[in-house]
Amino acid sequence: MPSHGKMFDGLLEALPDALVGVDPSGVIRFVNRQAESVFGHARDDLIGAPLEMLVPGSLAQVQGHSDTQASAPSGPQPGTELELNGLRADGTDFPANITLSPMDTGAGMLVVVSVRDRTHREGPQPNGNGRRADRLLALVEHSDDAIIEKTLDGTITSWNPGAERMYGHSSREMIGKPIQVLSADGTDEMTDILARIGRGEDIDHLETDRRRKDGTVFRVSLSATPLRDADGVIVGASTITRDVSEARQAFEVARSMIETSQDSLVALNPEGRITDVNEATVRLTGVPRDRLIGTSFSDYFTDPRKADEVYQRAVGDETTVDYQLTLRHHNGRENITEVLYNATAYRDTQGNVLGLFAATRDVSDQRKAAQYARSLLEATMESLVAISPDGKITDTNQAMVKLTGIPRDQLIGTSFSDYFTDPQEAERVYQKVFEHGSVTDAQLTMHHVNMHDSEREVLYNASVYRDANGATLGVVATARDITQQMQAQREKAEQQAAEQGRLEELERFQRLTVGRELKMIELKKEIEYLRKFGAPNGGDAGEQY
Repeated sequence: MPSHGKMFDGLLEALPDALVGVDPSGVIRFVNRQAESVFGHARDDLIGAPLEMLVPGSLAQVQGHSDTQASAPSGPQPGTELELNGLRADGTDFPANITLSPMDTGAGMLVVVSVRDRTHREGPQPNGNGRRADRLLALVEHSDDAIIEKTLDGTITSWNPGAERMYGHSSREMIGKPIQVLSADGTDEMTDILARIGRGEDIDHLETDRRRKDGTVFRVSLSATPLRDADGVIVGASTITRDVSEARQAFEVARSMIETSQDSLVALNPEGRITDVNEATVRLTGVPRDRLIGTSFSDYFTDPRKADEVYQRAVGDETTVDYQLTLRHHNGRENITEVLYNATAYRDTQGNVLGLFAATRDVSDQRKAAQYARSLLEATMESLVAISPDGKITDTNQAMVKLTGIPRDQLIGTSFSDYFTDPQEAERVYQKVFEHGSVTDAQLTMHHVNMHDSEREVLYNASVYRDANGATLGVVATARDITQQMQAQREKAEQQAAEQGRLEELERFQRLTVGRELKMIELKKEIEYLRKFGAPNGGDAGEQY
């Protein structure tokens, strides 16, 4: 992007011309100081007045030029040159060259009317140079930046409307005053700048402080270029000042946020070299900030090629989120740190990559905690499985692999209910977990994939797990294999049933045997009685039997 000085090259040649900005209805919206001098009117008297007051007969030309530019498919075209008469405040007229040039202000079209007094001239300037000067003058008068001219001793000779708005001083207040009155602390900074200008140097985007009319101090970006006379001798300086106080404040806030981040934040140029880092990056790498700047970020990883691939993906507008890499920490022993790498490109308005922002999060502690938790999961004898809200398996332990006979990578992503002999019942139990938060000892039967496709009886226990905001993320379930326990119970029940049948049979036999014995006792007693007391009718007792 060109500097402000280059942008306004040729400004001096244009300044003698009167410049008037007019809306499509012919009403004056801005004038420069040369217009005040040429026509003899004060600026305040001209703003809002019709252009016809200064250039009679010009309204139709202005409106016609404005209409033509509004309908032009490719935007404003080069201006039109006219020869009309100007009218001064004292009633005298003068021959003038009039150039009409369109200017899009963003809020609407204006026509910039450049007026040159031909009274003491042989003729108009070449069209190309005239139009160029007109446009440069239009930029000066309508710029939001403060554009100020001064002599080499610092005396202000030109003060545009942007300077009036920025500093609060009017042009009449400042013309002829020393530029040092704008210094924030009364230093001779401007004296040094003017000395450099006198040596032919350009000042490009110097950040410094300035003071407004109300006493407030604000941050500006200042560019300055030498002004030369017709012989090329440097006679003064033109400065362009931009208020960057809000941008600086926003930068400081952003910088504070960056430094408070626990993550390593890095700015990279399009070549992948570090342009800025926060303190977290210094801690993560063990390398001071001044030594990090200018180096290749990829070189700080154990696999630079892989890190560079992530960088190239971000440049290509691909998503690079939570990319797992290992970063070196230079602390004498050169430890390594597991990190998650995220990167995104930032671009200009044309989509060109200006650089990248990268964030690396130290997840070594989380990784250790995850490994510890994983060890606990694998150490348990029970089958554990994590299930998404739609019933798909997201993780499982080795015990589940043994229970189903299916490798872990094949289990992931499949429906948990499909591994039961009654999938609908399993799904009903799963939905019950969401309704009540948990389920305890639901008895189900699972398939075990082997050459016999056997079945496993399990007790299904499950509960939901949630994020920090209470939103349900899924279900953690255990399936305890109770096949042998149930088989033992069935065998015990069968044994008890067999023993009960045998007991009942013995009891029946006992009852039968006891009945016979009692009958024999009664017979013996009766025989003895008959023998003792005699048989009826004198017969022998034994004969009755």
